[in-house]
Amino acid sequence: MTPEQRVEYETRVRVRQAAIAAAAGILLMAAVLVQIGGPHVNVNEKTLGLITEHKRFTRDLIGSLVAALSLLALGWTLFWLWGAARARDANIRPSFMGWIAAAGAVIQAISVVLYAVFFGNAASDFVSHGSQTWPEANALLNKSPLVAAQIGNYLGLLLLAVGFTLTSLNAMRVGLLTRFLGYLGIIAAVLTIIPLVPIPIVEAYWLLALAYLLSGRWPNAVPPAWSSGRPERWPSSAELRAARGQAAPRRRRGKPASEPAPAPAGTSAPVTTRASTPKRKRKRRK
Repeated sequence: MTPEQRVEYETRVRVRQAAIAAAAGILLMAAVLVQIGGPHVNVNEKTLGLITEHKRFTRDLIGSLVAALSLLALGWTLFWLWGAARARDANIRPSFMGWIAAAGAVIQAISVVLYAVFFGNAASDFVSHGSQTWPEANALLNKSPLVAAQIGNYLGLLLLAVGFTLTSLNAMRVGLLTRFLGYLGIIAAVLTIIPLVPIPIVEAYWLLALAYLLSGRWPNAVPPAWSSGRPERWPSSAELRAARGQAAPRRRRGKPASEPAPAPAGTSAPVTTRASTPKRKRKRRK
């Protein structure tokens, strides 16, 4: 595919991809807001955790479904953005990183829903049967389906974070993302593994900002790589300093002397009166 054909294709689907990225950011925040509500456990205790989960199972299931939709939209966005970066620089490695990001999103989306279902079933069994002791709670939480869902969640999270990082970095290198969005995407990828705050504000902001850029309404104009179909690398800090250093002497040498501004066309010359004329000193007569 030639650069012109790639640009034509991206122009055709950019509005759709902007909507998908925006949906990913909105659904990501919605899933967290749904799961924040309801009863919570203040201590890490298995029996109390199962009893509390029995009360909030419906809320957690809805939140997991919304989170799964946001993850699928995120995976689609990263896969498409990686393809756009690879179309401008075929030497980007590994070539299958877009598939890794998409696979991580799918694995995590399925695991999140399965974990909510298996955890809810374990909570229902714990509340409905037995004497609700710690050994019973431990046995329910160590069942194979629940453990497999947790492992799948961690695996999908790791793959998605790696894909998120490399996609943001390489899209910035070829000029599809601004430096701000490129580095912010890397930070968002790190925060998916090490969440410093319970609400994924950075990840949601990156997705919404990317949607705004793809819509063509970016404040400082869309990066030129989107219209050229070729890599448009951002100048490095050293190159910017060298350019400023070359421009400064040129400005000093070519700086014109200050002259009074000419009167606007159609206006008469200022009238000189006796009052405005400076007084001359008179010589004293001897």
